[in-house]
Amino acid sequence: MTKDTHTHTHTHEHGHFHSPEEKKKQLNRIARAIGHLQHVKGMIEKDEDCAEVLMQLSAVNSALKSLGKEIINEHMTHCITHAIEDGDMEAVEEFQKAIKKFI
Repeated sequence: MTKDTHTHTHTHEHGHFHSPEEKKKQLNRIARAIGHLQHVKGMIEKDEDCAEVLMQLSAVNSALKSLGKEIINEHMTHCITHAIEDGDMEAVEEFQKAIKKFI
């Protein structure tokens, strides 16, 4: 692995730079969402109240949307900034497509 001048680890061959601290936070958030989904699965298996299941699904959905926004921000701050500096407009276009699918 190589380091750039912003002390972020180079992890992908197309100039993607991710903060280890942000990556850890994102992985923790996804782990919590997975745990929450497991709980919802158990609620469905136990025939728990449908309204409560929907409320829990809404909470998971909100957590995933929030995580997606964090990933977008991280990618814009680091990866896309570097891609633009390097003239890699393909990376910018790919990210735009990904954002359209996310929203």
